Amino acid sequence: MKIKPDWFLLGMGAAVLLAWFFPGPGSSDGWMHPCVLVKAGVALIFFLHGLLLSTASLRDGTLRWPVHLVVQACTFLLFPLMGMGLLVLLRPLLSTELQLGLFFLCALPSTVSSSVAMTAAARGNVPVAVFNATLSSLIGVVLTPLWIGVVAKTTGQALPLGEVIWDLVRWLVLPLLAGQLIRPWFGNWAQRHKSQVNRIDRSVILLLVYTSFCDSVKRGVWSDNGWWVLIIFIAVSMALFFVAMSVMRAISRRAGFSREDEIAAIFCGSKKTLAAGVPMAQLIFGAHPGMGLILLPIMIYHPLQLVICSVLATRWARRKAN
Repeated sequence: MKIKPDWFLLGMGAAVLLAWFFPGPGSSDGWMHPCVLVKAGVALIFFLHGLLLSTASLRDGTLRWPVHLVVQACTFLLFPLMGMGLLVLLRPLLSTELQLGLFFLCALPSTVSSSVAMTAAARGNVPVAVFNATLSSLIGVVLTPLWIGVVAKTTGQALPLGEVIWDLVRWLVLPLLAGQLIRPWFGNWAQRHKSQVNRIDRSVILLLVYTSFCDSVKRGVWSDNGWWVLIIFIAVSMALFFVAMSVMRAISRRAGFSREDEIAAIFCGSKKTLAAGVPMAQLIFGAHPGMGLILLPIMIYHPLQLVICSVLATRWARRKAN
């Protein structure tokens, strides 16, 4: 199978390099004013998500509640518990920022677009994937900061949970609902121009990635972490993915899910969102000087999950066609 270069993944690398060589504009005191830019960018991203979100697909997927229960339990219970176990094992090797980043990865919601796309490519139950991915994003507004608050206490950093959740509601949920409210009038236009809308969405995320790394570079937080950190997180990411996938497959078969539901459950339950993760990190951790390190685990997990899921989707689609 031939894998085409993804401009978004390449853009992430370019954004990090740009922050490395030119951190001034995107730092907290830079002319880009990230304190304002971040919230405006987050609101725009989730407004566009709401505009593109298919209400009909959500409605069609609501009745498969056993699948939803399994997927959400994997996303917000199994993953955080695995994260806690990994923190016990790896704490002597990781800085405080990397510990937060590892657990932040485990506490994140599932993806929306790629979960649905992979489920469709593998000929799984697309309405179930749409419903689960969307539900995961909404549940994550509350559960992700709650889980982070638990771990932040163990690292000696208090998290103002009330303020964080209110920020997530204001800048994530309300723009999402606004997009859904105007969908009857502008939804068809958004679908016709979906590629351009997605390009705007991804470009804003890249801008947030750049600003996230600027302060980390400017304050020298990378100097204490070598390239071995990348090796650790590549291994950790692969372990997390395959454990989650194996658990989801075993539970799906024990519960008697159809093949289509099993495919949707595996893809939704094993994936973690970078598109929502970057904005959530900006709102949860604020102007944390180690933001670049906090985002590193999800930035490694994201491309790995795309490659693995692409291979699986192709294999399962062929098997189903035979």
